Formats: sequence, structure tokens, C-alpha cells
Amino acid sequence: MNEKADARTRRLDLAARAAWLYYIKRHTQDEIAADLGVSRPNAQRLVALAISEGLIKFRLDHPLLKSMELGERMRERYGLDTCEVAPSGDGQSERAGVALLAAQFIETLLASPTPQILALGTGRTLLATVREVTSMDRPDHKVVSAVGNLTRDGRASPYDVAIRLADRVGAQCYPLPLPVLTDTREECEFLKAQRGYGIVDALVRDADAEVLGVGSIGATAPLLIDGFVTPDELHQLEAAGAVGELRSHPIDAAGTLIDDAVTRRLTAVPPVSRPRRPTILVAAGRSKLTALAAALAGGYATGLVIDEPTAVRLLDGRP
Repeated sequence: MNEKADARTRRLDLAARAAWLYYIKRHTQDEIAADLGVSRPNAQRLVALAISEGLIKFRLDHPLLKSMELGERMRERYGLDTCEVAPSGDGQSERAGVALLAAQFIETLLASPTPQILALGTGRTLLATVREVTSMDRPDHKVVSAVGNLTRDGRASPYDVAIRLADRVGAQCYPLPLPVLTDTREECEFLKAQRGYGIVDALVRDADAEVLGVGSIGATAPLLIDGFVTPDELHQLEAAGAVGELRSHPIDAAGTLIDDAVTRRLTAVPPVSRPRRPTILVAAGRSKLTALAAALAGGYATGLVIDEPTAVRLLDGRP
């Protein structure tokens, strides 16, 4: 019994030496075999033994480690397929880091040789994302906007990202040239009954993937600042429990779509909970915390691109 124990100890000592030579000294397996006086296959087995016996402790020493760990925790917490966290402290803004990562997702989708349909929301972070997408020529792909791009007085939104992305990648573009919010419910229903709206609506629902921004509700709400709703309408939405919006559709803290006199005048295609296709939310900054938490609670995404400080606050439950 002692002889067996001694033999095992000697073999583990040899395995440790083999592992040291391989991982620290960067020796080849032939060099390890020569140094230890064993055959090359035996040198391979010794390195494998060191791994199986836990003699090697792996540590990743890289600035991205914290971001990768946060992404994994976010995936587990919110049941996401993917979560990319933009690291902080690299001299760029939170939005810039998120835009770079979100642009990579769009580029990967559009690199497909098979025709793809990409649905888009709107917003400042999405606009920054589109600016980071590499120019390419993809005439068989389609880019469609799920959100109207006009105010009620006819002014165009500066954050209509579908047209900008389509120009950048040479794709077919299907904008939604309608006011985000109409004056009456009857006007809204009339516009949505038009053939052009039906085409866009079908493309959004049939899209292969979607990238959405997340909007806050309150004094700094994009819907208010950009002139799509009046202060009175915003107050009505807040009174109904709205804490954020997706595709201009307000949601409450549980992620439930608000259904009231204001939202019944929205022309945007409503977001879908528990989507079957890749649906990526992009959000940056502390102001998006409440809205983002609601969107995740409602299950509107399969993936998320977020900045590191916001991810930490979400996981810690901090406002």
C-alpha cells in the first residue's frame, strides 16, 4: 500500500514538473520528454495528469475579466442568451463602449451570405452604434424601423437609425414615415390600415434579429425632449405606472405594456415579450437603470449590451 502511495507521489511530482516546463517555461513536449527522461507520449500524459489532478490553477489576468464576469452574472440573473458588458475606465464614454460592442453584433448578422432582416428601435445609443458599424455592401439584406420617425408637426427625428444603417451597409431600407404619436386614436388606426404600414409591420414581425434602445420616462425622457409627447401626455403615462419605453411603447416596473388613451395613439409596432429571435437591448448610463430593469423583468430581450457601472448597479439592486 505504501509502495503504491509512494509511486503515486513520485508520478504527481513528475507531472508537476512537466506542467511547470510546459506552461511556465514554454517548453515543447519533445523538450519536456528530454528534460525528464521520458517518452514524448508519456510527457503528454504527465501534463494531462497535472490538469486532471488540479495541480494547475488557471487565472486570467486581463482588464476585461471583470466585464466578462459581470456578463455571466447578468445572463444567469435575467435568463439571457448573451450579455456583453463594456468595461469602464478606458477613457471613453459609457455610450461609446456599448456602441462598439453592439456594432459587432450587427456586423456579424449582416456578414451572413443569406438575406437577413434586421429590425431596429431608435435612440441615442443606437445612433452611436450605427456610426460604429463598418461600411459594407449588403444589397440582399433588409433594415426595417419598428418606430415612427416624425413628430406630429412633421419634424423628422434625428434618431431614425434605420435609414442611416441602410446607407452604411448598402441594405434595403424600410422606414416607418409616420408620427410617433397621433392626435387621435382614429388617425392612428387610419394610418396603420395603410398598405405601407402593413409591409413594415410584417417585416418587423418576421425579422431575423432585432436591436432595441431603452428609453427612460420622466423629465429627461427622449419621448418628451424630442417632441413626440407633450408634458401632459407624459404625466398621464407616469400616472399609469410607466417607468420606461421600448419602441416608444411605455412599460411599467413589471415590464407590462401600458394600455391607456395615450398609448392607443402610438404608431410603433409593439415589442414582444419572450421573443424567439435574437433581440438585443442596448443601454448605457445610470438614467436607464429603472427602464432597463423593467424591460428585463418583462422578458423583452434574449441579449443585452450594457456598460459596466450600470451592470453593477443592476445586479446590486441600486438606483
